[in-house]
Amino acid sequence: MKKRVYIMLYLFITLVIQEGTAQTTKINGVSFVASGKEVTKQNITPLIALNANYATVMPFGFIRNTSNPEIFFNSSQQWFGETKAGAKQYIQMLQKNRIKTMIKPQIWISRGAYTGFLKMENEADWKQLEASYTKFIITYAKLAQEIKADIFCIGTELEQFVAHRPEYWKALISKIKSIYKGKLTYASNWDEYKRTPFWKQLDYIGIDAYYPISDQETPTVEVCRAGWQQWKTQIQEIAEKNKRKVLFTEFGYRSVNYAAKEPWRSDRDMNDVNLEAQVNTTKALFEEFWKEEWFAGGFVWKWFIDNEKSGGIKNSRFTPQNKPAEKVIRTYFKNS
Repeated sequence: MKKRVYIMLYLFITLVIQEGTAQTTKINGVSFVASGKEVTKQNITPLIALNANYATVMPFGFIRNTSNPEIFFNSSQQWFGETKAGAKQYIQMLQKNRIKTMIKPQIWISRGAYTGFLKMENEADWKQLEASYTKFIITYAKLAQEIKADIFCIGTELEQFVAHRPEYWKALISKIKSIYKGKLTYASNWDEYKRTPFWKQLDYIGIDAYYPISDQETPTVEVCRAGWQQWKTQIQEIAEKNKRKVLFTEFGYRSVNYAAKEPWRSDRDMNDVNLEAQVNTTKALFEEFWKEEWFAGGFVWKWFIDNEKSGGIKNSRFTPQNKPAEKVIRTYFKNS
């Protein structure tokens, strides 16, 4: 009898420890950029080496301009990874290698126009956009349920659409919940999240974390951490108000001068490579957020499938691949 009690007590303590570990493990993710080909084990191995435990898979829909209501998606004209079949293949390969997934369907507006400005000019067009977006997002909600994705993101940086049609979004979330049974988030822009009206319907407060934290050419880690303080206080307040953890649905910095001044900028004329700026801004973000209980983790923007051909010390773009910042991320991911 005593032996049985001891066994039961041991199993209970083990479960408690495991549960506690699960609760404190951060989402150490990357934004896994779509390609024109299938993913292989060779493409996943660098993620394992990075100590990543999550990857975002991003199928795309396309719109002609910010006032056009029609979304085109899942087309043979798209790259394989941007389609439903491609997203499914990517997720299956990631899952085989024990990496969890978030499906984050995104919209690309012609010439790279900002999605937050997507806004219709009349009621008929709003209705058409809603119908088109519903078809788009439900397609991938069904895939998320079929493939057992761990998180589903219901939209990315659609501030005007959300602001002008809040009731549509609340109804859409209910519809998604009737299909997909996993965790839900929405990827709000860094200056949008405080006005997003439906956080309590979701599991995470999603933020694309491109906050301006320094106007110096090469800010130190200390300067960057100081620059985070005003934003961090506001983020924590929203988390506590809504009783939801914050998830950085995107975070990262370019390896350029003034990387922390306007981190959202992707202009191709910004070519002054500054690897130290990328390292310092990345370290500061991890130091400020990864130890916070109210913070769930995040997804590095961005990680390309062909690791050997990506990034490098002459590259000024966002990817940390084959740059000093990659080692920084690997270390923080390992220790969280």
